[in-house]
Amino acid sequence: MGSPGSLRTRAVAATAVAGALTLVVGCGSSDDSATGGGKKDGKVTITMGLYGVMGIKETGLLEQYEKENPDVVIKAETAGDEQTYYTALQTRLAAGKGLKDIQGIEIGRAKEITETQADKFADFSDVSGTDHFLPWKESQISTQDGKVLGLGTDIGPMAVCYRKDYFEQAGLPTDREEVAKLWEGDWKKYVEVGRTFKKDFKGDDVSYMDASSGLFNAMVYGHPEQFYDAEGELIHEKNPAVKEAWNLAADAAEDGLSAKLRQFQPGWDPGLANGTFATAVCPAWMLSHISEKAGEPNKGKWDVARAPKGANWGGSFLGVIDRSPVKEEAKKLVAWLTAPEQQAHIFKEIGNIPSSREALESDDVKSAESEYFSDAPIGEIFGAAAQEIPDKQVLGRKDGTIKETFSQGLALIEQQDTPRDEAWKTTAERIGKAVG
Repeated sequence: MGSPGSLRTRAVAATAVAGALTLVVGCGSSDDSATGGGKKDGKVTITMGLYGVMGIKETGLLEQYEKENPDVVIKAETAGDEQTYYTALQTRLAAGKGLKDIQGIEIGRAKEITETQADKFADFSDVSGTDHFLPWKESQISTQDGKVLGLGTDIGPMAVCYRKDYFEQAGLPTDREEVAKLWEGDWKKYVEVGRTFKKDFKGDDVSYMDASSGLFNAMVYGHPEQFYDAEGELIHEKNPAVKEAWNLAADAAEDGLSAKLRQFQPGWDPGLANGTFATAVCPAWMLSHISEKAGEPNKGKWDVARAPKGANWGGSFLGVIDRSPVKEEAKKLVAWLTAPEQQAHIFKEIGNIPSSREALESDDVKSAESEYFSDAPIGEIFGAAAQEIPDKQVLGRKDGTIKETFSQGLALIEQQDTPRDEAWKTTAERIGKAVG
């Protein structure tokens, strides 16, 4: 099943790629069993939960697996909000019931899972044929004693999605190469382009960016250390990378460059459909969402340009509950779904960048273009961006919670005109309570 953003591939081409946040998550079950699957009458039933547009369900892979394995039945459900999901997952892990056989782990939760829930998940270190992943991807879901609690689906190299028609109305270049040169090497240049856009745009009710929190995320995720150091200590208040990102995002908010529409929050989808902003910082996995929500009327108006600097925003894993009655069958399914061929297929269909080295080197990935985004060569663009992702990425237990709290703090500036120092203080206090 394709979306308006389905991709087509053409001839040979370009670089290695990597990518994405589309999350795989368990939806939970209303029954009291440990997990929802089992074996009966010669059939194996495997339950799994999906979050967002992660491509497994949308691109026909589950049906393909069932066709190739006629004794297997897969029951997949799609959840909505990841924060709500993760809260429920923690409750179910503690209770030991209501779980799916396959549960997903978003990158912002990986450290907490590996440190506090390792005994609840099956170990993939003994599964053959899984040496094709980017090395840093596997390390994110590994415990100190060598257990691998899941296999990676995608990662999230960065670009900037922009409206060509709006750039033209502001007297700015529209060619993606020229646009990328406007802000090459420095996110401050991206904000400066926004000031020019605001001054020269000929029209009403169009902001330069959707929300300043997208800019904040892109900047922070370009550094090896973000909210924690390698020893697991919180450093968000003293890390200069976080402070720099906060201040530039606050500049954008205070200068009125934002539509005040936080990504994936109420109002953002209508903003896409109605064209109320000209740019959005976009990891690869976001393209499918933008194309779906902006819809057919805006096809060809959007394009993709290289980001000022590289970063990895997002990524997910598929794990298997250790007590699952179909543990080995579920591990086999996860290995197949995350194999290079399947990752390349998902990228070809909806643009989620693989975490598999082999998939990244395939022609399907390297030559991919997005028809929706003005035939942008996204294989090349995100491939180059993937090369700029830091080899070392320090994760922390509450990364996801901290990121969300910073987004809320920037919203205080955008939506309530809260002074940035006061918003920073409020954010720091909220983080202290949330992670304390």
